[in-house]
Amino acid sequence: MADEQDLQEIEELQAILREDSSNFQARRRLAVVLLDKGFNEESLKQFQFLISIFPQDASLYYNKGIVYEKMRDSQKAEQAYLKAIELSPNETDFYYNLGLVYIDMREYDKAIEQFKFVLETDVDDSNSYFNLGLCYVKKEQPDIAKVCFMKAVQLNSNDIFAHFHLGYIYRNEGKIPEAIAEYKKVIEQSPNYSWAYFNLGSIAYSQGEYNEALGYLQQTLQYNPRDIEAYKILAKILSKFERYDEALMMMQTALQEIPDNGDLYYVTAQILKNKQMWADYKQCMELAMQNHETLSITPKEAGIELEKNMPKNI
Repeated sequence: MADEQDLQEIEELQAILREDSSNFQARRRLAVVLLDKGFNEESLKQFQFLISIFPQDASLYYNKGIVYEKMRDSQKAEQAYLKAIELSPNETDFYYNLGLVYIDMREYDKAIEQFKFVLETDVDDSNSYFNLGLCYVKKEQPDIAKVCFMKAVQLNSNDIFAHFHLGYIYRNEGKIPEAIAEYKKVIEQSPNYSWAYFNLGSIAYSQGEYNEALGYLQQTLQYNPRDIEAYKILAKILSKFERYDEALMMMQTALQEIPDNGDLYYVTAQILKNKQMWADYKQCMELAMQNHETLSITPKEAGIELEKNMPKNI
């Protein structure tokens, strides 16, 4: 959002252009300020006008590409960046941004080409290593991705996203201590990163460290009260220790945060079953089936389970 100072600068630049429409320095500045402050369509108009005057200016096409990225038009962003590269083939920023567009377009091989070009010029570009890693994750080549993420954190130890992805890869490899170490590095640098807490909680749960898991999952919900999987695991832990009232209160909170979720109704139903609150159990199972789009089992399976569990005299 633009503040008063930004709006004042925009108004001043517009006033200059009303008096002298050929003041291209002011128009360039206006286009950039509009872009920075989220006035994308207005910014695009200014860059298009400038391109009509300076059709060989690569930076104008580059900025036009940024506008299209912000407008979520990847194809037009791609064309703008390609034109910028045609006009100025040695500007690594153009290739880097084009790589990001190809990631959005799921053209991972093309994206890899762009980031590798950047690294030929700047071997210490940690962001390009991170994005290469992301591409290889998408291509299901975790070994190569791991090397890229390791290089990214070697160059920039504060790259929490590279640490996070390394944690995920290590966990899939069964290297649990290494995964835990990476997630803890994320939390050290970003104490409100809920996914890191969730993964630590999930690991602790899988290892039977239930009290530790409770702590991490509660922190997950502190920073992301809409994390469905965290609620589900917490409910399992509390139910395991027959803390059904706590579990039920938590699931009621979950359904307030995320209403009409089939899985949450189903988990709540399991707690009610343990408390033998049969009328409420039946109601939650029926609501789970009604919200089958977000239910992990089929409505038919839920219906069979309901019929099996309900006491005959109710």
